[in-house]
Amino acid sequence: MNGLPSLDRRRFLTRSLGIGTLVAAPALLGACTRTEIDSGGTRGDADLLARLRKQGHVRVGFAGEAPYGFQDGGELAGEAPTLHREIFTALGIPELRPHLAEFGALIPGLLAGRFDVVSAGMAITPERCAKVAFSEPEFVSPTALMVREGNPEGLSDLASCAAKGVRVGVLTAAVEGGYAKAAGVRDGAVVSVGKQQDGLDALLAGRIDAFALTGISLRWLARANGSAAVEVLEPFVPVIDGVKRYSPGGAVFRTGAVSLREAFDEELARITGDPGRYVGLIGKYGFTEREVPPRTLRTAELCAG
Repeated sequence: MNGLPSLDRRRFLTRSLGIGTLVAAPALLGACTRTEIDSGGTRGDADLLARLRKQGHVRVGFAGEAPYGFQDGGELAGEAPTLHREIFTALGIPELRPHLAEFGALIPGLLAGRFDVVSAGMAITPERCAKVAFSEPEFVSPTALMVREGNPEGLSDLASCAAKGVRVGVLTAAVEGGYAKAAGVRDGAVVSVGKQQDGLDALLAGRIDAFALTGISLRWLARANGSAAVEVLEPFVPVIDGVKRYSPGGAVFRTGAVSLREAFDEELARITGDPGRYVGLIGKYGFTEREVPPRTLRTAELCAG
């Protein structure tokens, strides 16, 4: 995706479904060398890359959201498992051991040492950067709305949802909740759901009037529920404080895992710097050259806000 104007300085979403491979990366370029974890205690992360290479596997956390990471016929599939398997294999870590968690529990689980990286299409935001370290962006994806077939409320974007006073479903702890509130959707009309499928089910049951998520996720969800009477509207770019939010997402690490994050970023850059390879790896999950993050989009800037 070249020449993308004023890309999101704060976020991206993104997400996973099933049992995926994961990894996460930079962000706050702080030099912390110890993990933030609970009283269960784990060693510092300064030598995490070397330890993972020695043991031959990495524990990955994911939230179970297609097309970012999910289980298909017992196999890991999706953007994150495919991309991250390529990266970790190049780093000498051939096995991904998946750990499923609710989206809102991913960062706490990472900090508690339950897994080593998070692979969930998570938005890069200043708030999250204060706790964890993100990789450079893996992709960008504008927001969209899923509505009931025929678009009975005549919606187009979050501003139209606010103007018409409708209820908007969002994933718990995902950035769309903030987007909706910034667009003027009242607090009581922003409804959190735990999983993608919950959003579609709530829409069909009339508990919400629109479901906001990345266009990639919603198109995949609609395909997976082919007989459902829903449709996905044209993607749009939310604007917060005058800044367009293109939703860049990345892998997530503990801040002390500097060597692992930096090695991950080097391999990631080789893939995002080659659009043909990028699409060849994850094109079947709906990712195109439009989703390739531009070289000028940097995690340090996104974290700074």
